[in-house]
Amino acid sequence: MTTAKKISHPWSKEALLAKAQLYAEDMLSHSRDEWQFGLTSTFVLEFVARAALASISPALLADSKDSGNLYFALGRNPTAPKFIPKSIDISEVRSRLREAMPKYTAELDGFSAAHINRRNEELHSGGMPFVGLNTGWLPHFYETLTVLLESMGEGLAAVVGKPEAKVAEKLVAASKDESAKAVAKAIAAHKTVWGGKDKAEQQKLLKQASVWAIRQSGHRVKCPACESDSLVFGGPVSEPIRKLEGDLIIEVQEYLPEKFECVACQLKIAGLSQLSACGLGATFKATFKYDAAEYYGADSTDYSGFEEDNNEP
Repeated sequence: MTTAKKISHPWSKEALLAKAQLYAEDMLSHSRDEWQFGLTSTFVLEFVARAALASISPALLADSKDSGNLYFALGRNPTAPKFIPKSIDISEVRSRLREAMPKYTAELDGFSAAHINRRNEELHSGGMPFVGLNTGWLPHFYETLTVLLESMGEGLAAVVGKPEAKVAEKLVAASKDESAKAVAKAIAAHKTVWGGKDKAEQQKLLKQASVWAIRQSGHRVKCPACESDSLVFGGPVSEPIRKLEGDLIIEVQEYLPEKFECVACQLKIAGLSQLSACGLGATFKATFKYDAAEYYGADSTDYSGFEEDNNEP
């Protein structure tokens, strides 16, 4: 005798978290600066927000305009013909979260509103708000998810997995490190020294910096002190994403910034916190291309390890 599997209520915490996990998996299949990552993250945010309300009571998700919605939220089947349950929209979810959760602050709610508005623009207009959007929003995103999940007794890893949760922890900590803001003084000092150089010397150093930045392995940016070509160096934060395009393997590896160097004005910045404080803390990626045959082994005639074929007549 088989036992029927119990189906979770679609407005339950469990069902909503399961859906958040599914969307998070899709989100993390893209690089953090791709528009798909940003767009999908808005769905993850909404499902987690709804789950947080549902963990108090699914009734908090019911649209109050029809009592049948409340009846449905409580696990009953409304008797009205052709009844279709309706939950509250995301703006009302946010309003009820502010009322129910003191740790869901005005700052976190402000981020949530802005991020969801990007999705509305994406879905309801010709605008493309996630194209070219740097990853400066990520610390706020992960901090918001963390607060909502902790209200349910869950950790961020429950939705995004342990590797990404570790990256998120670093991003959030760096964004909150007040001591890192002292880097502004170092930038100002180097800017002053740079301004004291004559134009000819500046041009010479700018050319040298451009050549250096091309020859070195790193992420090219503009120096916040002298505007020359400079580099940010970092370490990989996730497994590379590989795609097959024709005869090429395209591999994209994402990095978390660790240090910055400018050879023109000699400015150096170390640590994600200080890099974040001066706008250089966004994740970056490197793209590599490999010939598919070489990537998987050029000699396709190597049959070592296989049994001899004895099927000939």
